[in-house]
Amino acid sequence: MRIAKSVAAAALALLAAGSLATAQEKTVRIGTEGAYAPFNFFDSNNELQGFDIDIAKAVCEKMKVTCTFVAQDWDGIIPALQAGKYDAIFASMSITDERKQVIDFSRPYYNTPSAFFAAKGSGITDVSPEALAGKTLGAQSSTIQAGYLEETYKGFDLKLYPTQEEVNLDLTSGRIDALFVDKLVGMDWVKTEAGACCEVVGNDIPIGGGVGAGVRKEDTELRDAISKAIEEIKADGTYDKINAKYFNFSIWPAN
Repeated sequence: MRIAKSVAAAALALLAAGSLATAQEKTVRIGTEGAYAPFNFFDSNNELQGFDIDIAKAVCEKMKVTCTFVAQDWDGIIPALQAGKYDAIFASMSITDERKQVIDFSRPYYNTPSAFFAAKGSGITDVSPEALAGKTLGAQSSTIQAGYLEETYKGFDLKLYPTQEEVNLDLTSGRIDALFVDKLVGMDWVKTEAGACCEVVGNDIPIGGGVGAGVRKEDTELRDAISKAIEEIKADGTYDKINAKYFNFSIWPAN
């Protein structure tokens, strides 16, 4: 009788452990920055909001998993993924060959051009290296915009900052002549009181291979599940509803 009870207890324990493991497997931790409006930011209640956040939640719902969010400074966002602080990055991270050497990406879930912004009345209309000679340019560090400035505007006085807010502040304070950023992020900023001083200048500049969810290289199943879910939320109209909440035109990647 004791043996039977022990076996039964052991079986129940195994079932409980299995249920716990299943529950754990259905939780995906999402890393994001929280300082890149309108894509990811903290609202007045200190809650994460934005396009990236809504897309991540919709993807998690399609995958039938529970997602939790972790805010992480941009410069450390890839190392924290590799260290296991979270399982995937939804933080407007552009897919680049350099990043693909250390992490993997889902299929792209949006693509937008970059642009220069300067103070109103700056007289800047041409943003070629020749026209901007002698100007001080700024961007957020470790972004495709920063990489583009370093490659295209060699010899310029370039200032790179940990956050986009710091770039914006130095433009309003006159410490830089122009900043380079994702156009939608810049357009969102100039609509605010803090950004009313400034405007987009010059032509749009398409760079990068679109934005995807970043995962560790070994997490191929998660990568593929996220890619599948992104396609499903586009197919059923969920993506378009989220898109319309933030933008009056589609940012779905063309290819």
